Amino acid sequence: MRTQNESPQFVIVMPAYNEAACIAKVVKAWAEVATRHFGMLLVVNDGSRDNTGDVLNQLVRETSVLRVVHQDNAGHGNAVRNGYEQALKLNPQYVFQTDSDDQFNPNDFEKLWEARHESPFLLGYREVRHDPLVRIIISRLNAVLLLLLFGVEIRDANVPFRLMEAKFLGGLLSLVPRGVFIPNIFLAVLAAKSRAVLLEIPVGHRERKTGVVTLNRRLYEVCQRCFREVRQFRALRSEWEPRLKALPIPSARPDIAESA
Repeated sequence: MRTQNESPQFVIVMPAYNEAACIAKVVKAWAEVATRHFGMLLVVNDGSRDNTGDVLNQLVRETSVLRVVHQDNAGHGNAVRNGYEQALKLNPQYVFQTDSDDQFNPNDFEKLWEARHESPFLLGYREVRHDPLVRIIISRLNAVLLLLLFGVEIRDANVPFRLMEAKFLGGLLSLVPRGVFIPNIFLAVLAAKSRAVLLEIPVGHRERKTGVVTLNRRLYEVCQRCFREVRQFRALRSEWEPRLKALPIPSARPDIAESA
């Protein structure tokens, strides 16, 4: 069993916004995953207006592997990045990211975990996606855009189901501009452009049963912002690409390398 002062083997980063209806169920399920693999669950409450924060405060008193960060509402991308930065401070070997809306099966984590020695950056792409059609179309258009601008083929670049070697994530994150709306897409692009192998593994996806997808109400605005950010990042390629090439590629088996 991991001692209180020992670094976790991995940290699950989970942003949450107005998920009071399902957050207890989701946290308990993922806390079991963290406990099973000597990890930690870090939930970033992004200024929820319902009682998500209160539920989390109660859960943290009951769940030894749970840590909660409360922040003012700044959006999913900001919450994800804050979660990554907080997770890296805990000095884990790996960082996993998923969302709090109960659309993923925690059991699918094992698919990525078992393949962690094959790549420092694993994406669990949604083989059958249960989202509104317009969101699916946008994701497919995004895949085409990334192919045209960066020459990378990624099925599900923004998927909130990813396992990353911590030191590699830290290096990639240093290349992602602060304040961007879609840091996960930039991280996937950088991983695909690096000398490492990006591995994509099919996982299940289920329909959202609770909460409200706020992006649906301002989808056009969001798409415009994402397109603009991707183009700006492409324009800065001469700045970040040399730094990307200089990043050390982690050992295929960091846990074994450290224990050798």
